[in-house]
Amino acid sequence: MKRLMASLTVTTALAGFSGMAAAQDCGSLTIASMNWQSAELAAAVDQFILNNGYGCSAEIIQGDTVPTITSMVEKGQPEIAPEGWVDLVPEVIKQGIDEGKIVVTTDILSDGAVQGWWIPKYIADANPNIKTIDDVLKHPELFPDPEDSSKGAVFNGPQGWGGTVVTAQLYKAFGAEAAGFTLVDTGSAAGLDGSIARAYEQKQGWVGYYWAPTALLGKYEMVKLGHGVDLDMDEWKSCTSNADCAEPKKNDWPKDKVQTVVAKAWADTAPAEVMDYLGKRSWTNATVNGVMAWMTDNQATGEDGARHFLEQNEDLWKAWVSPEAAEKIKAAL
Repeated sequence: MKRLMASLTVTTALAGFSGMAAAQDCGSLTIASMNWQSAELAAAVDQFILNNGYGCSAEIIQGDTVPTITSMVEKGQPEIAPEGWVDLVPEVIKQGIDEGKIVVTTDILSDGAVQGWWIPKYIADANPNIKTIDDVLKHPELFPDPEDSSKGAVFNGPQGWGGTVVTAQLYKAFGAEAAGFTLVDTGSAAGLDGSIARAYEQKQGWVGYYWAPTALLGKYEMVKLGHGVDLDMDEWKSCTSNADCAEPKKNDWPKDKVQTVVAKAWADTAPAEVMDYLGKRSWTNATVNGVMAWMTDNQATGEDGARHFLEQNEDLWKAWVSPEAAEKIKAAL
């Protein structure tokens, strides 16, 4: 019995040493969880996979786009920003890459963050000829103003949002008022969400501004309208996104790049298989929308959402990780 106990003690010690070595190989690191749901989910997924699959000691810290990425460039921390909206800080990103302070590993949103005008899928299915903003404006009767059913309505976001400015400018550029549409100020994010929920519950027409990834689009299936014109970035900067421009022209809406940003000093010392994971880990808006809808319905945390994602999407995430890591992650679940 003493020999058996001694053997078990040595085995346990070796196992513990092995686990410690794996953790040291990956090292301690911090992952930025931005103050919105999709970023919270992304950070929690990375933490679960890195800690359980690769023996890392990853801690989640709170962040936001500008201060987080600026800190990565200036201080090398946090080590990972899974969901960096890099188009919001192009100068900082360029400086960080040029100076060798950060690297971009992948587009975490493979189809980019999307903003624009949307209609419910049931309207699109019933009216296959409606594909663009101009198509919608030919049919005000399908998108009635709740205050005056003789007119159509374009629902806008609250004041202070960039998307609200752009929608107002496109409303002018596409001649929506002359086509019989009013521009509805929904007053708040809740008001905008509520207008979509009411339309869906009553199976009524709705057209207006929204974006992805969001939990709402995971719950209510919407179709983004085409703009019928190519993107003109000069027009976008000078007029489409500028409320003071009196005569905006028709324009498209650019997609935002959403990328994983990593501090280069840490990337240079991280295990190759960890960096391989961070280079492969990518998902679509539809995938994220669905998980966030589940999180919202269940009042779930990012950690809960990560477990739900990993349990429901094994075929997707197994392609991101090594076979050995996949087995460890499955065991941890």
